[in-house]
Amino acid sequence: MPRVAPIPQTRYFRPSKPRTNMTVTATIEALGHKGEGVVTIDGSKVFVPFALPGEVVDIDVAGDRGTLRSLTTASPSRIDAFCPHFGTCGGCQLQHMDAESYAAFKIGLVETPLRHAGIDARVEKFITAHGAGRRRATLHARRDAAGYMRLRSHDLLDLDACPILVPELKRAPAIARALGAAIGDCDVSFTATNAGIDVAIRNAPKGVRAEKLVPLANALGLARLALDREMILLRQQPSVTMGRSDVDLPIGSFLQATAEAEAVLADYVLEAVGKSKSVADLFCGIGPFALRLAQVAPVYAADSDRAGIAALEKAVRHTKGLKAVTAKARDLFRDPLTRFELAFETVVLDPPRAGAQAQVKEIALSKVKHVVMVACDPKTFARDAEHLVQAGFRLSGLIAVDQFAYSTHVELAATFRR
Repeated sequence: MPRVAPIPQTRYFRPSKPRTNMTVTATIEALGHKGEGVVTIDGSKVFVPFALPGEVVDIDVAGDRGTLRSLTTASPSRIDAFCPHFGTCGGCQLQHMDAESYAAFKIGLVETPLRHAGIDARVEKFITAHGAGRRRATLHARRDAAGYMRLRSHDLLDLDACPILVPELKRAPAIARALGAAIGDCDVSFTATNAGIDVAIRNAPKGVRAEKLVPLANALGLARLALDREMILLRQQPSVTMGRSDVDLPIGSFLQATAEAEAVLADYVLEAVGKSKSVADLFCGIGPFALRLAQVAPVYAADSDRAGIAALEKAVRHTKGLKAVTAKARDLFRDPLTRFELAFETVVLDPPRAGAQAQVKEIALSKVKHVVMVACDPKTFARDAEHLVQAGFRLSGLIAVDQFAYSTHVELAATFRR
C-alpha cells in the first residue's frame, strides 16, 4: 500500500497573491494534462494544482483556477513530497503522486494525443530515467535571491537546494545568487560536465562589464562562464561523453536533461536501427545518436546548430573505429532533406518541441521505409506520426522515457515501417 500523506499544511498551497471569488467543497473528478486536479463547478471546469482524482477538497476558486486549502478525503495515491519547497516552488508538479499513478499519468500524456490523431497505439514500456538527477537547470537570479518562480507567480522563490539536480550542481543556487548579487536580475543556466560546472548567463541587464565577472567565476571554480552566448571565461573546456566519444559542449547547444535518459534513448535507437547499412540522423544536435550509430554504419547527420555540428565533427576526428560520418549544418524546418535526397535505409528523427512536420512530409513522399523517431512533445509527435501513418507507415515499439522528474513533460520514442 502506498503511504498516504497527511492533510497538507497550508504552506504547501499558499499563492503569492490570492484572488478568491468563492470557497467551495468539491470532489476532484480527473487529472488534467498539466497534472492539476479537474472539478466541474457551475458547469465550468476548474483546475486545482496538487489535487488528485477522488479527493474531497476545500478550494478557493477564481475563474477557472482553484487553490487547494485543505483535504477532507485524501486519495490512496497521495504520498508525502520529499522536497520541502514542493507546493510553493513552481518547478515540480507531481511529487505528491505514488509511482503507479505517476507512471499512468505520464503514459496518458503520450497515448492521448495519438488517440486523438486516430492512432491506436499503446506505450509498451515506461522507463524511469531520472538517474543521478538533472545535469541541466536554469535558475532565476536577483541581487538577493536565486531559484525558481513560485507556483502561478512571477515572484522568485529563494532556494537553498534543489534535490532533483545531480550532486555536481548542488552549488547551483549559491552560484546563481553570487552572480545575481554582482550584476542584478538575470537567468543562469547550469550544465554538469566532465570538466566541472558550465554556466551561461542570459537576460542580463544592459551594460554589464564582462571583465567584472572573471574574478568571481574564478573564485566560484566554474569551468566556463558565458554571457549572452559570448564566452568570457574558459578555465577548462566543458565536455560530455557520448558512446566512445568525448564531445566539447558548445555554449547553448542542446543536451538531454539526464545522462541516463540519453543512454536509454540511444540504446533504443541503436536497437531499432538494427543492421541498416545507411542512416540519416536528422536534428542530430552534438551527436548522441550519430556517434553511437557510427560504430556500426555510415551516418549522415544534420542540424541547424552550426556549433553543434562543429563539435560533432571534432568528436568524430578524435574517436577511433567509427564509420564515416557526414555532418552538415542545415535548417530542417525551412530546408528539409527532399524526397530525392533521402536515399537512406533508415532515418532517425529527434526534433525539438515543434516537431518535424516539414521533414516528415518529405519522408512520406520518399522511398524511405524505416523511421525511428524520438520526441519531447507528445502532441507534435502525434501530428507527425499521423502523417507517416497516412503515408503507409506502421507505428510500433512505442516507449515513454521519464527524465523530467515530477514535471508534466515526457520523452518518447517509436519505430515506423512500411
